[in-house]
Amino acid sequence: MADYRIESDTIGEVKIPSAALWGAQTERSRQNFPTGEKMPLEIIKALLQIKRAAAVANKELKTLDSAKADLIVKAIDSLLALSDADLRQDFPLVVYQTGSGTQTNMNVNEVVAHQAAKFNAAIEILPNDDVNKGQSSNDIFPTAMNITAAKAVSRLEEATQHLIDELKVKQEKYWQTVKIGRTHLQDATPLTFGQEVSGWVSALEHDLAYLQTLGKTLSELAMGGTAVGTGLNAAPGFADIIADKMSQVYHLHFTADTNKFYDLAHHSGLNVVHGAIKTLAADLMKIANDVRFLASGPRAGYGELNIPANEPGSSIMPGKVNPTQAEALTMAAVRVMGNDVVVDMAASQGNFEMNVYKPVLIAAFLESAELLTGTMRGFADKMIHGLTVNAKRMAELVDRSLMIVTALSPHIGYHESATIAQEALKEGTNLKAAALKSGLLTEAEYDKWVVPIDMTNIDKNK
Repeated sequence: MADYRIESDTIGEVKIPSAALWGAQTERSRQNFPTGEKMPLEIIKALLQIKRAAAVANKELKTLDSAKADLIVKAIDSLLALSDADLRQDFPLVVYQTGSGTQTNMNVNEVVAHQAAKFNAAIEILPNDDVNKGQSSNDIFPTAMNITAAKAVSRLEEATQHLIDELKVKQEKYWQTVKIGRTHLQDATPLTFGQEVSGWVSALEHDLAYLQTLGKTLSELAMGGTAVGTGLNAAPGFADIIADKMSQVYHLHFTADTNKFYDLAHHSGLNVVHGAIKTLAADLMKIANDVRFLASGPRAGYGELNIPANEPGSSIMPGKVNPTQAEALTMAAVRVMGNDVVVDMAASQGNFEMNVYKPVLIAAFLESAELLTGTMRGFADKMIHGLTVNAKRMAELVDRSLMIVTALSPHIGYHESATIAQEALKEGTNLKAAALKSGLLTEAEYDKWVVPIDMTNIDKNK
């Protein structure tokens, strides 16, 4: 038995591996574009779901024979039931192909047609005329892009909320735990660790609100625009049926009531939402860095936080523990920032009626969302959840700090307070000793005025 079969397309004959479900156009792309990562399976699954809905819509609108529509649905259901590993076998194309995603669209059309033949070879299902009926790569691929992006953002929002919830536990637990503040990498006035964490929480809550607000733009589907946005060869009502069915499948709201000329030529929605993902990445970078720096040590660093020991930290230094979850999260953040350049540039490209950087744009978008979703959950569960404070170390640093002198300023003046702080630094004494030596206040006054917990305004900032 030959290890290949011969199929033909409008260009000519093509040799295809005998066991493959794909056809001639897929094989041409496989040979012509062998480089880079595979097209994300999320896109493949979305295209299958859209084509399933398209078959149902064409059946309802009587633009496709019922028997053909039912067979297409059956074929697609069987493909969607496969494991990711099995599904990937027949979707071998890479991201770096035609900028419209046409070859991946045809890959799906060909596989569905061949799969349908397994169930009923007597009913001929054609990739272009039947599976692709009422569609163009130019509208179905951006439709799949928005659907997969919306789904990915939904998961990202859940992960963000999960991290917020874990941080709020620490915020509440350590609300009264006083520590020294730092600005410009120098000592500042005291605050509590709970207050510090509340700033992290608020940043993430803002980021979550940005995602939720901007993410609504991903609900707009290009379906029905076909080749250039005019809707040629798509039946009236076709796109609306698909949007309704996609809303049911993904439990998200989608609409086809859009400007199709915009939908095909622009990806502003994906661009602006990825901007919010980048903003989240920037805040996560800040938070993760704060945690790992405050946990530095345990004896030769800040040493204010104790992090969980998840794995040995060194191949040569016994007993070493590293902030690996923070490192993974910050590396993911760097990748997202790089991906934002890709998304931004890709969204600006293409000419006239269509953007032709679609595959790389959605691949970068999905990678960003997936990276932050996974590393955020790891950071929340394997670092923040087990995080504790070194209260003794925090108290020691507050006591040694010179910036608690700020509490004296309203009583003896800024200039005299600064002189006391400078004298303490020069003599290597603590602030109290320098203050009493100045003769400007008594010990009772010092103890009354310099109370670190009172300096945090804890009751006003709850």
